[in-house]
Amino acid sequence: MAQYAITFRLWVITAVLVGVSISCCNLGKADEGEDVPQTGTGIIGGVPQTGTGSIGGAPQTGTGTIGGVPQTGTGIVDADPAEIVAKALLCFSDKYIYSSCEVAYRLTEIGKLNVPPEYADSYCGGPCLTETHLVLSCIENIMKHFVFYNKATIQDVRDTIKAGCGYGPERGNFDVSEHLQFEENNAFKTANQILLGVGFMFGGHALLL
Repeated sequence: MAQYAITFRLWVITAVLVGVSISCCNLGKADEGEDVPQTGTGIIGGVPQTGTGSIGGAPQTGTGTIGGVPQTGTGIVDADPAEIVAKALLCFSDKYIYSSCEVAYRLTEIGKLNVPPEYADSYCGGPCLTETHLVLSCIENIMKHFVFYNKATIQDVRDTIKAGCGYGPERGNFDVSEHLQFEENNAFKTANQILLGVGFMFGGHALLL
């Protein structure tokens, strides 16, 4: 009878571990599937795309200032989406925002920061850092869920800048796409650890039966 009980426990543990392995594989394939349209707004294939509008009835106007720089007010309901996107894209060429930062080091519409590692000190301690944050705030005031062509959000760009200007191992790395991949890998590892922990918990419980 004891032998049958041990055999049963082994079968239970095996089933649990197989289930965990299958779940891990399926989770790993989630990012390899078909390209699902992103929510929010952004630029796809060079053509502005939108997914949301903003709150309000008739067109609303409003201005504000950030660091003394005029900012555009928030959005419009039932307005032409292309018009809203075009308005957000004007933030990149607004001479009142990007005025002192060299063109080569400015944030682009596709979500790239062309800042070489050796330029980190000048970028982080100069006008480029301030003006790039002003551009992001300008876009956010018009389209809160703006998504760049490289699928980065406004917050992703801010996080990349924070890491690139920090004093950790990522200092000098302003590659937004690489930062996104790093975050995705960390999320995948965390999910795997949770699944394995659950599997071992059930397996240990089965052994105690």
